[in-house]
Amino acid sequence: MTEIAYENVLYTVEAGVARISHNRPQARNAESQALLDELDSAVRRATDDTTVKVIVLAGEGEHFSAGHDLKEAALKRADFTVEQRWAYETRYYFDYALRILDCPKPTIAEVQGACVAGGFMVANMCDLVIASSDAFFSDPVCQSLGTAGVEVMIHPWVMGARKAKEFLFTGAKMCADDAAQVGMVNRVVPRDALRGVTMELAQKIAAGDAFAIMLVKRSINRGLDMQGLKAAMTAHFDAHQLSHLSESFQQRRKEGLAKSISRGKSV
Repeated sequence: MTEIAYENVLYTVEAGVARISHNRPQARNAESQALLDELDSAVRRATDDTTVKVIVLAGEGEHFSAGHDLKEAALKRADFTVEQRWAYETRYYFDYALRILDCPKPTIAEVQGACVAGGFMVANMCDLVIASSDAFFSDPVCQSLGTAGVEVMIHPWVMGARKAKEFLFTGAKMCADDAAQVGMVNRVVPRDALRGVTMELAQKIAAGDAFAIMLVKRSINRGLDMQGLKAAMTAHFDAHQLSHLSESFQQRRKEGLAKSISRGKSV
């Protein structure tokens, strides 16, 4: 097994499978700027590595990811202009997410515990999602921050329009079994079996013909694009940016981060 050192992610390669794991368990794997840079670097490294056939995105500790690091955002980006926020979120959220979506190699999200907001976005860029029975999915930002969802509106494409509306309007949590029922999750397994099941699936895919699998992935993704996937996500990114100018968001920012996070946890 080959391991490459990062500070905020773990990167290993074993039997043709690269495992890239959020590694801030003390912060519920909140996605800081440094973590997102390293995650993107690791995805690009695995994509370029000819020995890697499948990429697994995971999280160390109890949770996949609690989402964007809002505490860091409050400290470093609270006074961003519209232009600064646009540039930052285009790079760190939209472009980095689409690099996962467009990766020519099969990708699998290995999800346990919280998979929230930015974490939800990252996991759902993957081709397949394997979840532990205690995993839950949430995007509470309409309720907590008064913003229009996260930067990449993948929700209706992975759970259907009506369920996506309920999910986003209420900010409620969706359990792993319900996520599987709507087709967002491929398999639900016990927590202690999660890593083993994911690796077994990854190795089975890795044993297939890489070129054929790449072409199938391109065809399926191209079909989604013909239906408007990327056009819709790009349009929502603009709407998401606009929502930061609303009176509701400005008021909640004045109230303070802790109160906004608490509001999100209550739904």
